[in-house]
Amino acid sequence: MKGIVEKIKKDWILYVLILPMVLWYLIFAYKPMYGLLIAFKDFSLYKGVMDSPWIGFENFYNYVTGPFFLRTLKNTLLISSYSLFIEFPIPIILALMLNEVKNNFAKKWIQTVTYLPHFISIVVVAGIITNLLAPNTGVVNLILEKLGFEKTYFLIQPEYFRSIFISSGIWKEAGFSSIVYLAALSGIDPSLYEAAKIDGADRIKQMFYVTLPCILPTIVIMFIIKVGKILEVGYEKIILLYQPSTYETADVLSTYVYRAGIQEAQYGLATAAGLFNAIFGFILVVGANRLAKKLSQTSIW
Repeated sequence: MKGIVEKIKKDWILYVLILPMVLWYLIFAYKPMYGLLIAFKDFSLYKGVMDSPWIGFENFYNYVTGPFFLRTLKNTLLISSYSLFIEFPIPIILALMLNEVKNNFAKKWIQTVTYLPHFISIVVVAGIITNLLAPNTGVVNLILEKLGFEKTYFLIQPEYFRSIFISSGIWKEAGFSSIVYLAALSGIDPSLYEAAKIDGADRIKQMFYVTLPCILPTIVIMFIIKVGKILEVGYEKIILLYQPSTYETADVLSTYVYRAGIQEAQYGLATAAGLFNAIFGFILVVGANRLAKKLSQTSIW
């Protein structure tokens, strides 16, 4: 105990600097966990969390056996899987392409153009998508009309929703997500490339035998994090874009939690669904971490 006190006295400035982050986590990440009790109670706003009657796993049973469970789970897994296997590799490819650009002006210009969409609000992005795909005045439909095709109201067609969601996500986040991989690329020892050149490796072979193996640990860690968020589909954009006609392919776990909790005031059911989401995500993270450690010797822990 004495050694700990002396260490704190010695490095007190560092502890003061880290204090705001610790307080933020305690207040906004750990304190709200108290509300998870609502998942096991017949919650009433008037009685509060502690005085509401305990009903055990009834909310979980009602959620799993409800009419929307399979639909929301299926849509969440499908959208997340498309995002994982289509959207996830794009920033890596973009970073590799930018790494090959030798003209600094062109490289900075491309980076700026691809980074900017990340800073656009989701509400604005949803507005852009709505305007682009508008049935009468949207640019996409005007082009289709000029090419001799019929105009289509894409946002009310269930079969188009996932493609719209994934493609807009790539446009918005691919550039900004590539920063992590560009940082990893900058840490590669240049002597490795020189050795590869001496051995006769061209640019393509250098990419496959030097660049990719060197950034593989970063790719694996980002993949594990992505798998952990497989059930956390960006519900804000979905809520702004979907409508009853597209619930078939657009309704996900997080939008169900929003409707059940905010619109229908079924707080216990919504909390149970959210807790189910978190537990399932935790299991996926642990599984992905073990698999990555077994296959690539790289893991988060």
